Amino acid sequence: MMTRKRVTAAEVAELAGISRTTVSFVLNNVPGIRISEETRQRVLDAARQLNYHPDSTARRMVTGQTRMIGFVLRQSPDQAFSDHFFPQVLHGMSRAATAQGFHLLFEVIPPEDHRNVYMQLINERHVDGIVLSGPRSDDTELLQAYEQGANIILLGQIPGNSIPFADVNNIGGAKIATAHLLGLGYTRVGIITNAPLAYTASADRLAGYQEALIEAGIVLDDSLVREGNFTAESGCLAMQELLALPTPPTAVFVASDTVALGALQAIHQAGLRVPEDVAVCGFDDIPTARYVTPPLTTVQLPAYGLGWAAAEMLIRMIAKEALNNPHLILNTELIVRDSCGAHFTQKPPQGCVSTT
Repeated sequence: MMTRKRVTAAEVAELAGISRTTVSFVLNNVPGIRISEETRQRVLDAARQLNYHPDSTARRMVTGQTRMIGFVLRQSPDQAFSDHFFPQVLHGMSRAATAQGFHLLFEVIPPEDHRNVYMQLINERHVDGIVLSGPRSDDTELLQAYEQGANIILLGQIPGNSIPFADVNNIGGAKIATAHLLGLGYTRVGIITNAPLAYTASADRLAGYQEALIEAGIVLDDSLVREGNFTAESGCLAMQELLALPTPPTAVFVASDTVALGALQAIHQAGLRVPEDVAVCGFDDIPTARYVTPPLTTVQLPAYGLGWAAAEMLIRMIAKEALNNPHLILNTELIVRDSCGAHFTQKPPQGCVSTT
């Protein structure tokens, strides 16, 4: 008697006419991912038609695998553990790895460490591959490791680089946030980046901010640009510098909610009010964002889904499966709360043009 071949998720994706990653999101009910009901139903119908059932007992049984993947943060320990965004990413990665029969190793490597760290991690810690978060444009060692055959997925991206990645639309998200502030009538809008500009996500969010200003016909003012460094402390210091300007901004886009927590503190310490004196918009939508005073308007990222997708891509790479979408970009969404002044009904503050 012939044994019927097990149906794979790739076959479900082919029948439904969508990506393997989207199939995984639907069949695993991954939270935080916006998928239309029509697409979701196509996946379920294809899975039902093919009689697809995930096989949790026969995952990736390839000789020589350690069944361990690494999640690497290219930050200092202080930066890594003060960022409220990454626990959600880590949760998604861990669940995806477990579902595929893999374990997850978490490693923090400071950016100044140049001791062949990627190959050392793979060879000495015996991981089958790594997901690297926070890729930097000046990291030459990363490309060398990939060219030597290391299994690497970037959480983020490096322009002009061939390494597969899972990312969010950083430029688009930053542009929407800045345009939202401009649409409320603020004309002197500053920015505090989430990190130094060597990090590509930081450079992309700055680019989105600049695009929004240019499209609004506002001349770029470099004095309104400050760099954050992942932490609330860096946001506090950057906001203090902006408030000390002869003509301070009346609205600030802070490209990280964690950094924005410090910026809010600096505004309060200066005896100013949010949003009456300074409007603030963040980025990430960390759980704390809705509970600060006032609740933070921010750009929501599918953090859990991002971690899930990156882990799945890496495990498929380890198994020598083709990645049908090696450059995955997930969408963002603006969440409007009180800190931006959208619900502010009194006279706009100085530097804010009334739209009435």
